[in-house]
Amino acid sequence: MLGYERFDVFDSPFGELCATVDARGALTSLRFGGPPPGAVRDEQGLADVRRQLAEYFAGKRRRFELELAPRGTPFQLRVWSALREIGFGEVESYRGLAARVGQPNATRAVGRANGANPIPIVIPCHRVIASDGSLGGYSGGLALKAGLLSIEGHRYLI
Repeated sequence: MLGYERFDVFDSPFGELCATVDARGALTSLRFGGPPPGAVRDEQGLADVRRQLAEYFAGKRRRFELELAPRGTPFQLRVWSALREIGFGEVESYRGLAARVGQPNATRAVGRANGANPIPIVIPCHRVIASDGSLGGYSGGLALKAGLLSIEGHRYLI
């Protein structure tokens, strides 16, 4: 089975999630929906991913301890790394995130990188909000973003 991308699909409070890992077992994607073509199901190999996500959804986990291998441009990787610095229960504006990556005038580029995050929840792009305190956007929809933030103690009306 090594050499193939492996996946598992499991339930979450927000619908079915598909986690994908590379040959080393590093998480490469987390998305709602089914598996990618050509991947091999490996429930046992992704048991730790499943466990940590279940703990997060139950409010028992504040930080993920998973090896990650997101694929993206150098700029996207910098943004995704900065996202991991935003702690549980904290929020950051797109402008603040742009400053974190040393590109204070690149708010829109940061927003696009945020939206391209292949490992949402674990790389917490849901913690980025608009400068006026509103939710802003979210690739999974605003209801999902509000739901994830509610796990972390925030209440947003959508």
